[in-house]
Amino acid sequence: MNAANPSPAQTLASAPRSRWSSPAMRRFLRHKLAVFGTAAIAFMVIACIFGPMLLPYNDTHIDIRQRFAPPFSGSHILGTDPLGRDILARLLMAGRISLSVGFSAMAVSMAIGICVGVIAGFYQRMIGTALMRFVDAMLCFPSIFLLLAISALIEPSVPSIVLLIAMTSWMEVARVVEGQIRSLRTRDFAVAAVSMGASNTRIMFRELLPNAVAPIVVAATLNVAHAILAESYISFLGYGIQPPTPSWGNMLEGAQSYLTSAPWLAILPGAAITLAVTSFNFIGDGLRDALDPRLDAR
Repeated sequence: MNAANPSPAQTLASAPRSRWSSPAMRRFLRHKLAVFGTAAIAFMVIACIFGPMLLPYNDTHIDIRQRFAPPFSGSHILGTDPLGRDILARLLMAGRISLSVGFSAMAVSMAIGICVGVIAGFYQRMIGTALMRFVDAMLCFPSIFLLLAISALIEPSVPSIVLLIAMTSWMEVARVVEGQIRSLRTRDFAVAAVSMGASNTRIMFRELLPNAVAPIVVAATLNVAHAILAESYISFLGYGIQPPTPSWGNMLEGAQSYLTSAPWLAILPGAAITLAVTSFNFIGDGLRDALDPRLDAR
């Protein structure tokens, strides 16, 4: 087959890569907030991984004589908490937990949502309609109340919180993927794959899914922000990660009684949550603009 008439496989192989071509990268780099968000998340991840190794105190070290030390006083850069524990060390260790929950919950929710969306978009009719009506029914429940109701019934731990958040956040992904697959299944390359005798599984996951990668990447980025925020909700209300394991949410919960006497106890984890969630949202906005095929002609 000559270059003027590429095969369906060649068309498929080139389609996803074109989304990451240099014009798309330039559009992303022109989105200043997205670049800022990427830099902020990279800094937070590196700091949370390596920062605790460089500090003179760990997150469990107690110094009763230094209780409620304000930021930039002595050897405690960001001050101490009611037990004299170093806030910076706890903030970085909490970041490990909160970011791990965010990325892990995103991975699980994306896996569920992609599978449901691909099957519903490909088969349509009875199977697709039944799956999407189930998705709609799940979306009828406010996710925060569903999170709190279920988390009150299970033993809190990092794996259980990850699964809990994932089970309440896959529905939006399924709807995005279903819409993409439904529109792609009538394209020439999909019809050609059917005529060549490809199996349904191959058509769904080798032909159609790679061409829906752009909105999936955007949804994954926004899903991390949602997961971090959800973990903070339930930990703040006492149903999430339990002390002494730190998370940004339970650090906020422990600071409630000291908002006037030691406001930094709440300001610092609150600022970390705000920065992480806002940065992921900025990245999602930048990716959405960069991967929009309607901008390729500009």
